[in-house]
Amino acid sequence: MTGTSWHIAVDQGQCIGSGMCVALLPKRFVLPGDAARVLPGAADGAPDEALLDAADSCPVLAITVTDRATGRLVGPRP
Repeated sequence: MTGTSWHIAVDQGQCIGSGMCVALLPKRFVLPGDAARVLPGAADGAPDEALLDAADSCPVLAITVTDRATGRLVGPRP
């Protein structure tokens, strides 16, 4: 996966603020109120299994992980 970059996003309208993503990846997510947000500068990076775990763990599937080069949805996994 050399050169591959992933982008993570949180759908603010869908997020219920469970905090699962913050618990799993506090260096990537923050929960400043009713909805989680990706920390500034943390939306893009190298592929990381922990990102997929965070997307999979969201109870309302509000977190998406996409491959920046292809736009392909990587997470949440089915």
